[in-house]
Formats: sequence, C-alpha cells, structure tokens
Amino acid sequence: MLQIEVITLFPEMVNTVTEYGITGRAARCGLLKVNTWNPRDYTSDNHRTVDDRPYGGGPGMVMMAEPLCAAIADARSGNEAHMIHLSPQGRKLDQKGVMELAKQKHLILLAGRYEGIDERVIDKEVDEEWSIGDYVLSGGELAAMVLIDVLTRTLPGALGHEDSAKEDSFFDGLLDYPHYTRPEQLGSDQQGHGQQIPEVLLSGNHEEIRRWRLQQALGRTWLRRSDLLENLQLDDEQQDLLEAFKKEYLK
Repeated sequence: MLQIEVITLFPEMVNTVTEYGITGRAARCGLLKVNTWNPRDYTSDNHRTVDDRPYGGGPGMVMMAEPLCAAIADARSGNEAHMIHLSPQGRKLDQKGVMELAKQKHLILLAGRYEGIDERVIDKEVDEEWSIGDYVLSGGELAAMVLIDVLTRTLPGALGHEDSAKEDSFFDGLLDYPHYTRPEQLGSDQQGHGQQIPEVLLSGNHEEIRRWRLQQALGRTWLRRSDLLENLQLDDEQQDLLEAFKKEYLK
C-alpha cells in the first residue's frame, strides 16, 4: 500500500482524489491511503492564523513555521516518511522521477499557499522539492493531486490491465501510439469514403501490430517531442522503423 500524507489548508480539495477514477478505486481496494493535515488545526488564536507578513517587506503573506511543523510532526507519527515540498523551484516531474518516487511507500506532501512558506520549514523538514511544470499555481494542492495520480498508476493492481502503465506515453521515453476502437469506419463523404482505422490493426498479426505501434510511437515522438529522442539509445529495429517513418512522412 502507498500511504500519502498531505499538509494542506484545503483538505476537502485533496480528498476528492480518492473518490474518482483510478485513484478512487485504488483507495477503495486498499492500495492507496491519503490522509490530510490542516495547519489551521495547530493554531492557538481565534482566527486560526497560519500566515504573516514577510520579514524584509514585500508583497503577499508567508505561511508560518509553527503550525506547519506541528502538522508535519503528527503526519509523521513517529514513522519514517519521505517529505516533499511541491514548489516551482523544485525538480521538474517526469516519468523517470515518478518511477524513482514510486519506490517510496510513505510520503508526506507539503502543499504551500500565498507567497510561500517559511524557509526554516524547508531546511528542517523537507527531503526534496518537486515541480509539475514551469508555471505558478495558486497553491500546491493541484500539484499534490497530480503526484498522487501518477504514483497510483505505478501500483501493481491499480490499473485494469497489467501492461496499461507500460504502454503509457513517456514510460519508455516515447510518446504513445494512436488508439482506435469501433466502428471500423467513421462517417462517409459523398463518394462513400470515411475515416478508416489502419488495416494492420485488423490483420490479427500480433508481430506486425507491435511493429506498427512502435513505429507510430517513434514517429510521433520525432514530430512532436524530438527532444525526447536525444536522451534515448535506439536499437537497430527502432532506428529502422523511425527512418522508414521519416521517409514516408517527407515524401
């Protein structure tokens, strides 16, 4: 089981991740457990204050260290847990990073708000900082939910088919191949022609289908994210399939 603690001012927001889709099913099956900890519950004033003005001046407010540290202490509950601060300053999340984090069985995710959190919390409590992209969100909750979702997909038994995760985009460094389902022909023009699915997918030849899908994945990656190919060592089959795709595309 993957257990994740989320330090957040909006626990209701984060808890929705356990109610729907793959993450919801994983939670119901006991593969995933998500607990939320609200720093407001660790304040002592009537206003449940968790933020204050920054030392040195400047715009916005900063989350205070004491409520955060108290919430983190309860989230740890004496257990070893890997602590992650979700921040635009962190390492950018990719599939390689997901597979590294998937080795952890107990995570604490710190979802900040306002202009940020007191740096002393990061210095004392945080093991790593991760970012889901080079842009700014209103808070870390959405990033935490993204991380929960991608990690859940790596859990054995979380997906309907054991090979589903392996065929996702980025799993092997490539984008995914195109997918089709019924009907075989979609719509038709005045000449009676419609959008047909590729004939190879109807052939029943599993080896040819495998090669076609691999070629499409390579071709799509070349067309849409050629930067990904720079980090891959293609084998002879992959190189031949990609060259054939390029030749056909550039006709």
